[in-house]
Amino acid sequence: MNTENAEVNEGLIRFDIIFYVRMKDGISQVIVNVEAQKDEPSGYHILNRAVFYVSRLVSSQKERDFVRTNYNDIRRVFSIWVCMGMDESSMAYVHLAKEDLLGSHPWKGRLDLLNIVLIGISNELPKHDEKYELHRLLSTLLSMELSVDEKLGIIEKEYSIVVDDRIREDVSAMCNLSQGIKDNTLAEVIMTMHEKGYDSAQIAEIVKKTIEEVEAVIRKRELVLA
Repeated sequence: MNTENAEVNEGLIRFDIIFYVRMKDGISQVIVNVEAQKDEPSGYHILNRAVFYVSRLVSSQKERDFVRTNYNDIRRVFSIWVCMGMDESSMAYVHLAKEDLLGSHPWKGRLDLLNIVLIGISNELPKHDEKYELHRLLSTLLSMELSVDEKLGIIEKEYSIVVDDRIREDVSAMCNLSQGIKDNTLAEVIMTMHEKGYDSAQIAEIVKKTIEEVEAVIRKRELVLA
């Protein structure tokens, strides 16, 4: 689906990924939104943003998935947030719940329309255990430490996923992206220490690189900034 949504007087919102899933009955559908975060944001509470996203995905269905007052045609929505760089592997399911405050009238309607799943991915690869099955797979794919062959080996042996050329290309692309992010982060650390007066030998010892590698990074950055 189109990942941009602009409602009158509600502003523009850009989703990472949105798609429909047709259920087993061949008729029912749900809308799935997947969002990736490099870590848990510090400028706002991520659950607040997830509530906003899932609410917009429901309201934007009007005149597309349901018309006029046909509210029974609203599709269920799942907003899945994958946050990397967390302290521990975690997962939470946030959804509507009904609490009778007076009487027990069976109010008609569905409590399963709004669904938020928060998945925390730690920096450490979880052990091979059924409890961490999803997290180990995601950690493997997103790892900056594992090679392409190591990732494909885990995917094939532990998850019985047939590794074809397409999967190999996709995993290779992810590894290249991860390595690029890692290299850029390391370069930023080296330059920060250089600007603070650390010499090349001190920087090399801290970042576990050779003096020649450190000085090459500094020269390259200084040329770009010149």
